[in-house]
Order: sequence, then structure tokens, then C-alpha cells
Amino acid sequence: MTIEILVPDLPESVADATVATWHKQPGDVVERDEVLVDIETDKVVLEVPAPEAGVLEAIIEVEGATVLSKQLLAKLKPGAVAGEPTADKTEGTEASPDKRHKAALTEESNDALSPAVRRLLAEHNLEASQVKGTGVGGRITREDIDAHLANAKAAPKAEAPAVEAPAAARSQKRVPMTRLRKTVANRLLEAKNSTAMLTTFNEVNMKPIMDLRKQYKDQFEERHGTRLGFMSFYVKAVTEALKRYPEVNASIDGDDIVYHNYFDISMAVSTPRGLVTPVLKDCDTLGFADIEKGIKELAIKGRDGKLTVDELMGGNFTITNGGVFGSLMSTPIINPPQSAILGMHKIQERPMAVNGKVEILPMMYLALSYDHRLIDGRESVGFLVTIKELLEDPARLLLDV
Repeated sequence: MTIEILVPDLPESVADATVATWHKQPGDVVERDEVLVDIETDKVVLEVPAPEAGVLEAIIEVEGATVLSKQLLAKLKPGAVAGEPTADKTEGTEASPDKRHKAALTEESNDALSPAVRRLLAEHNLEASQVKGTGVGGRITREDIDAHLANAKAAPKAEAPAVEAPAAARSQKRVPMTRLRKTVANRLLEAKNSTAMLTTFNEVNMKPIMDLRKQYKDQFEERHGTRLGFMSFYVKAVTEALKRYPEVNASIDGDDIVYHNYFDISMAVSTPRGLVTPVLKDCDTLGFADIEKGIKELAIKGRDGKLTVDELMGGNFTITNGGVFGSLMSTPIINPPQSAILGMHKIQERPMAVNGKVEILPMMYLALSYDHRLIDGRESVGFLVTIKELLEDPARLLLDV
């Protein structure tokens, strides 16, 4: 008996997917629930596990192939052990067209590199000839690159040659865009072309929040098991401002305006695969500790590529924090179909005039980009000033004033 490995059910908003990485090759022994292959969609990477223990009999769709929901990916022989003959290894049987195609690919190991492998080679400035492939026909896998990098890091540095080597020849590499990168590019272009986007700026004195964190961070971490960061203050301030300005918490649907009576905040997170915006839901019901834990969980999942489609869907408003990379000021682009996005930036000490005197204060620029078709200048400026006032006097967040 042979078990068919199928593409998982894709969400309605995802038309197709790409076979990203095979973690097993034909003839490999697999355990139950061991990940066989990663399927990359426009939003997330889906892991396809083995339903039973056995031997991977055949791979039908190679890396880089475009697949649909419930499409056949591979065949698994349950209960088999390594060394048992399978349908693809039986002597005297002509290989199927798919197998002949795969064999042709593996013979041209350097020309048949998967998109995932090509991206890794380019990221680490490696040539395919430098990495020893352990896949079928000597094909290079992602694990081979990881092992090569680990060995290179562990190896002692060779003595420098007496004569300097000539400068490397100028070269370039072409790496295909991931599905996520293409989707982000299309959505950003759509936002620029289909919205009347305008950005307004303000600045906020972060000293009160920094003093509050310094005073209570140890007690907070001891009580709640998580650090007290800046993002919980940002989320709380944005949620309160959205309550006061419902137009910013709305979206345009055709000729209608849809007002949302819930507060789901998207967080822009930079990951190795590109920019994603996981959603922290029902922020009006969350305390500071819940927000910090939720943000940390989403960030870890985003880094590891474990975000689910549900965690990326929805969101009424987006917060992006370019300050973690050192950005002093920027104009963020709206995340459709949302109507606004708030950009936070680097906290930097600057001389400020306070009550007729010059003081050095930790200041940060705020940038609110909004769709002028829905949000007027009065609402946008009032919304941003509300966030400024709440951050500069965080006691307001507790007293609701």
C-alpha cells in the first residue's frame, strides 16, 4: 500500500503555492509527523508532515514547482525500512516521465538548484561548486549549505599568504523573488496607485515612558515573565486613539465605508523571507503584559516562518517601528485595505525648549500615513496628537483621560 502526500488545503485567498524545500529524498526513512516538504504561499510557509512512518517512495513535484490545493506531491510507503525496493527503484522497470525529468535535473546539479538553495547561496556569497551535495544525484540541499557554513565557521583560519591575491572579478547573481516578496511588492504598488495617501508628522517626548520603564521593569518582568518594552505603550495609545477617531479604524469597500467595532492591530515584522504583518487581535481587551507576550510570540513565529494564515489575516490599523533599524524619519505606506499606518522611529536625544529653557530630551518622530479619501486633515492630526499626548503622559492610558 502506498500513501499519497497531498498539498494541504489552501485558504480561499491563496490561489496556488510553490514547493520550496524537500527535507527528504526518495529512499529516505521518515518518522510519523516528520516534516517532508515546505510549501510556500503568498502569505506563509506550510509544513507538510508524514502521516505515517515509512520510506519516501517518490517525489512527484520537485522544488520550484507551482502546485494547487490537494495536488499530489509525493508517495510514501508506510512501514517500509531503508533498503527495501520501491516502485521507483525496481530493476527492469522503465522510469516514469517525472522520474526521468528529475534524473535529468539531478545530473545538471548546478543548473537544477531549487529557488530556496539559490537564495541561500546568494545570501552567503557561495558558489554551488563549493558545497558538497548529498541529495539525489549529488543535488545540493538546504541542509548541505547549513553544514558547509558550520564547518567553515569551525575550521581554523588559514595563515595569510605572503602575496596578496588579485582582486576578485566583478560579477553578479540573479536570485528569483520569493512569493512573499512579490506579493509585498504588488501590494505596496497597489497602495500607492489606488489610495490618496498623505503623511502627517509630529514628535513625542519619550522621557516619561523611559522613566516609567526604568522604575518598574524589574517588577514587571518578575510578575509577568516578560519584559516591558515600548511596543505595549504604542499599542495601548493607538487603541485609545482609534476609539476616539472611528474614521481611522474604518476602511473603504466600493462606495461604502466599513466601520469596525473591534481593534485588531497589525505589526510590521521584518523576517528572512520579507516583510509580514501579523495581527494582534482585540487589543482593547489586553493588558500591557498580554500585549508584550503576544508581540513576542508573533515575532518569533515570523522569524521562524511559523505564522499561520489566520495570524496574518485582518487587521484594522498597522504599526511599523523603523527605529529598531536606526531610522530617524520615514513615510510608511498604507497596508490595504486599511486606511492608515503609524510609523515609529529612533529615539534620539535632542535639545528642546521647555518653559523657556533648553533641555536635552529623548525625542521620537511619529509619522501617520492615511487615505485622504476617508480621513480628513482634522481627524488625522487629532489622531496623531492624541497618541502624542498619551505617550507623553502614560498615566492617561490608565485613567482613560
